[in-house]
Amino acid sequence: MDAVADDILELQRAFDDAELRGDAERLGGLLADDFLSIGEQGYQLGKQGWIGRHGEFRYLSIETTEVDVRRYDKTAIVRCVQRSRATWRGESMELGVRLSQVWIWRPGGWQLAAIQFSTLGSG
Repeated sequence: MDAVADDILELQRAFDDAELRGDAERLGGLLADDFLSIGEQGYQLGKQGWIGRHGEFRYLSIETTEVDVRRYDKTAIVRCVQRSRATWRGESMELGVRLSQVWIWRPGGWQLAAIQFSTLGSG
């Protein structure tokens, strides 16, 4: 892997850590202003909605595996599998998803511009 891929992997781990801690300040720096998440059921969240969801949503654990980083000039795409335990409005939930992240280079560094989730099948 090249240095950019190493940098992206470090940022991806920092993002997971910020998510686990509900660290709004760190998430604010990692997410591009025009960030957009597309959830497994088609819902969309912009930057403020994504950060704000931590008021009712809390990760208890996040495990990220099968990480693949592809670089395209000033863009990097991360594909991985993520298994997590969380609470949503006090209800426990376990999630298994395949996700894609799009990281973009901007003056000042790399930022996460997009994330999309797909539920893992049972097989």
